[in-house]
Amino acid sequence: MPFREINSKMVEATIAPGQRIYSQRGAMLAYKGDVTFTPSIQGGQGGVMSMLGRRVANETTPLMTVDVPQGLNDQGGAAIGTVLFGHGGHHVQVIALSGDTLYVEADRLLAFDGSLQQGTMFMGSQGGVMGMVRGQVTGQGLFTTTLKGHGAVAVMAHGGVIELPITPGRPVHVDPQAYVAHHGDVRNKLSTALGWRDMVGRGSGEAFQLELSGSGAVYVQASEEKL
Repeated sequence: MPFREINSKMVEATIAPGQRIYSQRGAMLAYKGDVTFTPSIQGGQGGVMSMLGRRVANETTPLMTVDVPQGLNDQGGAAIGTVLFGHGGHHVQVIALSGDTLYVEADRLLAFDGSLQQGTMFMGSQGGVMGMVRGQVTGQGLFTTTLKGHGAVAVMAHGGVIELPITPGRPVHVDPQAYVAHHGDVRNKLSTALGWRDMVGRGSGEAFQLELSGSGAVYVQASEEKL
């Protein structure tokens, strides 16, 4: 895993030649070694189509490509760089992937392995019409970024993160604005806890609940505040 948690708001990434990390622009706090930072044009392993999907999804969070060029350091050994990442004083959580897919709001991504395959999923594809309502009423995006493969992802949240297991027959209900990410064989559906007349003027919480069922886990932040 390239990320090491320094404290609740900062992670350290170790990058060797030939490795690559993508980070949110402005997330670099400090670095050591021959590290290069360049704007990401292709948006990770998802390529141009991934970037197009993010534009359609209105998820335009800019990414930076972080890597170390091939070569030797001054001592004749392989060049290795270390970078400290953090952003806005937000809580940082590292999630390890072992071939599965992580679904995460784009603006919550701090940094992730460049080897992970990036894509975009329309939340309404699982939640139907109510999934489409999510973006209009709760303020969350209609689309969610997907990261698939073997590697690690550092995500941001307000006030800390808790991982809640999702098991068959025991769905988890989450305030959409407290949702950070989820992974596993999970289906999502936005449901209402109130009638349509009662929902007028209400954005989340009691009015809307994101139901996740199947087998996996969901990450929930301790605040409804958006990043």
